[in-house]
Order: sequence, then C-alpha cells, then structure tokens
Amino acid sequence: MSKFMPLTQGEIEEMLREISIETIEELFDDIPPELKISMVEAPRGRTEYEVKRHVMKILSKNKPYSTMPLFLGGGVWPHYVPSVVKYLSALPEFVTGYTPYQPEISQGILQALFEYQSMICELTGMDVANASMYDWASSLGEAALMALRVTGKKEIVIPQAISPEREAVLKTYIHGKATIRKVAYDVETGMIDLEGLQNVISKETAGVYIENPNYFGVIECEAEEAGKIAHEVDAIFIVGVDPISLGVLTPPGDYGADIVIGEGQPLGVGLNFGGPLLGIFTCRNDKKMIRNMPGRIIGITEDYEGNRCYTITLQTREQHIRREKATSNICSNETLCAVQAAIYMAYMGPKGIEQVAKVCMANARYLMKKIDAINGFKAPIFSAPHFKEFTVRTDFPSTEVHKTLINSGVHGGKMLKDEFPELGEAFLFCVTEVHTEEDVEALIKALSSISS
Repeated sequence: MSKFMPLTQGEIEEMLREISIETIEELFDDIPPELKISMVEAPRGRTEYEVKRHVMKILSKNKPYSTMPLFLGGGVWPHYVPSVVKYLSALPEFVTGYTPYQPEISQGILQALFEYQSMICELTGMDVANASMYDWASSLGEAALMALRVTGKKEIVIPQAISPEREAVLKTYIHGKATIRKVAYDVETGMIDLEGLQNVISKETAGVYIENPNYFGVIECEAEEAGKIAHEVDAIFIVGVDPISLGVLTPPGDYGADIVIGEGQPLGVGLNFGGPLLGIFTCRNDKKMIRNMPGRIIGITEDYEGNRCYTITLQTREQHIRREKATSNICSNETLCAVQAAIYMAYMGPKGIEQVAKVCMANARYLMKKIDAINGFKAPIFSAPHFKEFTVRTDFPSTEVHKTLINSGVHGGKMLKDEFPELGEAFLFCVTEVHTEEDVEALIKALSSISS
C-alpha cells in the first residue's frame, strides 16, 4: 500500500486505528490461504516481450470458463449480443456520455434514452419509464420506497421464491422504514401461494411484490389474481420481470401492475463478468406515482423555434436540484447500458424478441426432459410451466456434481441448498438461445457419468 500511495507511516497507522486493525495484512484475513498468491516474479534481464510471454504462460494454467457451455443464471443470463449493439454503443458520443444536464448539446443521448423509455413501456405494457436504475435489485429497493411514499404505509410483502441477492438489497434500502413479510410458494407448482398471500397482507401493506417468472423460473400463471389481492387493501402491485420473457408472456401492465421493474441485462448488455447491469423501472400514468418515481425521465418538448427536442423532465426529483426534495439517492445511472438495450430492442423488434423467448422456452423444455431421464436427477422440481430457468433435484451431493461438471468442461447451474434448504440437493439451471444441441449433449454426458 505504501509503495503506491503517497502516505507517511503515521498516516497509515492512523487509518488502521480508525478501522480497528493493526496491520495492512489483516485486511485480507477473510481470504482463504489457498486462494492467496505470492507476487509473480518476473525474470530479470529480459525484454518486455519476453516478460509478457512468461506471464502469459503462467496465465495459461487458468481454466477457460469463457469457452465452456454455461448453464448458470439466477440474475445474469447468457444471451447473444448482436454485433450491431457492440458497434453502435461503442461510438464516442455514447461511451463518453454523462448526465445530460445541458440539453442543447445533448440531444443525441437524450433522444436515445427517450427511445429506450418508449420501447420499455411498450414491452412492459406500462405508461412511464425512467432512464434506468443500477440493476434489478436497486429497482426493487426503489420500488418499495416509492410504495411507502405513495401509500404512507409501513409494510412490504415479497415472495419466498426471490433472488437472495435482491432480497438483501431490498432489506438494506428499507431498513428502519418498513417491515418485510414473506409469502410461501406452493410446494407442488412453485407459484406464489394465493391463500398465503391473503393471510399475509393487511391494511398496513404498502406494496405487494411478485416476480414473473419467479426465481425458480416458474411462470406465475395467477399473477393477475395476486394483483387483485393487493389492490383489495389499496397496496401497490409491483411486478419484477425478465424482459425477454415478455416476448411470449402477457405484459404486467395488462394484468394490473402499478410498478414494473426488472433486469435489462438480457437486452443486449452481455454478461460482462456480472456487471454492469441495467435496472428497469416503469409505472402507470398516475401523477402522484410519477412524481415519486426515482431516477431521471427524458421528455419531449419544443425549442423557441418550435422544433422538437428532448430534455430531462421533473428535475426536482433529482439530487442535483433541490436535493432536499429528491425522491432517490440515484444520481449517475446506467446510461450506456440503456443505450445498448435501446439498440437491441430496435434491432430485434417485437418479432425478434418473441422468437428469442420461444427458443428459450423450447430449449429449457428440451433440457428438462433430457436431465429428468437420467437416474438420480429430477427436472423440474415444480409442475408449473417454466421460461428459461428451472430447478433440478439430485440424489448426489450438489458440490460433487458441480465439480464433475467443471472437470468435464461444462459450467452447470447455481447450487440452491444453502439458500433454499427445503429443496435439498438442488440446482437452478438456465438455457437460452445461445445453447446448442452440442452444449446440451456435453451437459447430459457429464451428468450421466455421475449416475453410472
């Protein structure tokens, strides 16, 4: 640390005292010893090229996970990103774009974001969209806060079949402001238990949140009924979505959603080693809701010559103006990712997104049948229809199954036993349009070797 930062020993000691440790090495005590590496010794007296060859030889020992068939989902999913998305979003006008505080010199990025909002509204069946949040988790946190502000109540209802990461972020956002109540899923179908929802909600419920598809990949066939139950106690009905699924599923706006959120990463953003991501946030046309909406909204107006132009609207909701009136602490957002999503949606069109969604469902159904035919594996665990993810239960230790798959050159699904112990030794598998028959056969061959 002292080699790279202009700090005196006294300053370093003062910083260490502030965080209640004695040495810099203590910062890394949580890292298992087997994961720590010593400094790579570069050969002395060699040219830059020779040293590079030496380092590349060391790096070649790493397993090339990027070339493995990948069946991992759970929040970030492998989808194909068309080259046109990568090319257009890499233009300097987009890459260097920041918050367009000066609309007179930012018309290009403002129009791109307006188009993004328009297409997201069309996809979700909602009336108003903002210009993006950080990710699905932050969108959920902000949706809960918005429900609390609009209703004045102090309770949020969420499903048990929810991403643990999203739940953790939600708890952080509303800590000290509201309580969270959970609704169990039906053990047979995997869908939300409507009777349980009736028992959990109350007059103090500010918002009812469901995911469709839910975390297990299950399509919530009774989502509309869940919305009606929420509205019976004047709660805001919040729906979280995978936007690709809306190529085949009814838009939440058509079955009564007040707020629709989700993860925009499948819309041409790519895996990017887990981020950055793109938080979708929309609501219905209600002035009170729009005024309480987090983030920025791009609107159309006219200049003094009567020409159409774009600008940030309702800026009193933002931190940079009248901060004490801001509805959210989001300032910077995922503008570049939103532009990528806009390019993807414009390029694919409604038919293209529908085709991708259908391929995802077909591939998932195909893989479920193949896995279920292997001794010691059951797929899916639940009887409801699935979209592109599904659960798998196995008679074998899930850690051993995972290691076998990795050693066979396949990255399997996400292990669920720690987060959902009631499922036993279980996985969450993901299949999209990028998975080929060869990928599936490689997975099936590796799984079959375990049961033989």
